[in-house]
Amino acid sequence: ASFMDPPLQFIVTAECGRARVGRLHLPHHICDTPMFMPVGTQGTIKGLTAHQVVDLNCGVILGNTYHLGHRPGPEVMKELGGLHEFMKYPRAMLTDSGGFQMVSLLKLAEITEEGVTFQSPHDGSTMLLTPEMSMKIQNAIGADIMMALDDVVSSTTTGPRVEEAMHRTLRWIDRCIKAHDRPKEQNLFGIVQGGLDPALRDQCLAEMIKRDLPGYAIGGLSGGESKDKFWPIVGQCAKGLPRNKPRYLMGVGYALDLVVCSALGVDMFDCVFPTRTARFGTALVPWGALQLKSSEYAMDFQPIDSNCTCLVCRKYTRAYLHTIAGSEGVAGQLLSIHNIGFQMGLMKNIRDSITNQTFPDFVRSFMRQQFPTNNAPQWAVDALREAGIELSNI
Repeated sequence: ASFMDPPLQFIVTAECGRARVGRLHLPHHICDTPMFMPVGTQGTIKGLTAHQVVDLNCGVILGNTYHLGHRPGPEVMKELGGLHEFMKYPRAMLTDSGGFQMVSLLKLAEITEEGVTFQSPHDGSTMLLTPEMSMKIQNAIGADIMMALDDVVSSTTTGPRVEEAMHRTLRWIDRCIKAHDRPKEQNLFGIVQGGLDPALRDQCLAEMIKRDLPGYAIGGLSGGESKDKFWPIVGQCAKGLPRNKPRYLMGVGYALDLVVCSALGVDMFDCVFPTRTARFGTALVPWGALQLKSSEYAMDFQPIDSNCTCLVCRKYTRAYLHTIAGSEGVAGQLLSIHNIGFQMGLMKNIRDSITNQTFPDFVRSFMRQQFPTNNAPQWAVDALREAGIELSNI
């Protein structure tokens, strides 16, 4: 099987500074980038139906290999014809490798050269996740994009463990490539590791690029490191990756981070944040967020955002959402619809302004809305300056 002809086409259609707009042709959908991809752990976005997700115009959603590997498991998945059939979701999907759960469930995991030994949180049984097993499960799930199993260390880890993990990630990508059974139907992305060490990142970049994969992710960030350390690594990796391949920054979803990292040349993002925060009663808006549980909204009969065209803003008031926020399942559903709609709208504005060559102006007006008293965090000012966008005159 050849990786020279993957089922993916990526065409950069516009550039403005380092930021770019692309068309990403995947087996199940043609997506516009930069794009945000909502996360669905068990094959669903919590509280939303496949139809609602399509209505929100999501191009790609994430499925979680670790959870799907347990329930329903690869055999059932294969029999059903993969996750697209299982979920009745017609558009593109991306599955993670299961590796991130190493960091989040570390008390349950031991990492060796062979793979990761887990204790199942479902039934306490022991499970070895190897690169081969990750590929087998992901091939059964059938997502458009599958992620290599990498050796994940927390972004705040330092010392020899970071270098060890980077080299192991490279050994494991070769095992993944070898075990990937469906290169004509599914795209395997490699993950650039190396912690917060630019030299290790450069080494990993050079080696990953040699593998000539259909796309690449920037991994090992957004795990608690300071933003001052986060953005230079994003900039370095985006700059170092091939221009003609999609670049995916894993686990990033705050509006500010989406704008800054798009400016640095990133194409794809994912995060649980918009839906998780929705379940706690928080609505995302261009000027920040509304905590709808707060009593100030009890008699507020405006929509969440009068400029938003989502179903929720067309139909419901802040007062109504206040009465149900955080307690009823339906509130989480409605706010998830709004919040994913917000992310989609933000990404469309980013794309349109890059295409129209007005991206710096868009960034400045976005920053003015988010930080009306001119108190933008220094890291964002520095990162945008590196990307050629000056904020001093906002």
